[in-house]
Amino acid sequence: MNNPFWLVFIGGGLGSVARYGVGRYLQPLYPASFPAGTLIVNVVASLVLGLLMGWLAVRYAERDSYRLLIGVGFCGGLSTFSTFSADTLLLLQQGRLGTALGNILINVSFCLTASWVGFYLGLNRLKDLL
Repeated sequence: MNNPFWLVFIGGGLGSVARYGVGRYLQPLYPASFPAGTLIVNVVASLVLGLLMGWLAVRYAERDSYRLLIGVGFCGGLSTFSTFSADTLLLLQQGRLGTALGNILINVSFCLTASWVGFYLGLNRLKDLL
C-alpha cells in the first residue's frame, strides 16, 4: 500500500487510539492538578519522531512511506499540541500560573530533549539494527 493518504490515515488512527489509551489508563495514576497524560504522549511522540528522522537520515531516506505512516500519521495522531494548549489555558483560568508555566516549560524542554535523543539514537544506534 503506497497511497500516502492511506498511510497517514492508518498511522493517525493508531496514534489517536494510543493517545486515548494513555489518557484513559495512565492519567488517573497522576494527580489531577497536572496534565501528565498530555505530557507523556507528547514526549513519546517526540522521541519516536526523532528516532524515525535519525534512522531515515542514515538508512531509508528514499522511503517516504515510513515518514508518512509513522511520522505524519502515528506521531501526529499521538501527540497533541491543541490539548497541551487547552490544558495550559485551563490552568491559567483557574489562577494556577505556576502550574501553567511549569506545564509549558516541562512540555517544551522534555519534548525537545526527547526529539534530540531520538534523533541521535536513530542516526547512530539503529542504523545497524534494522
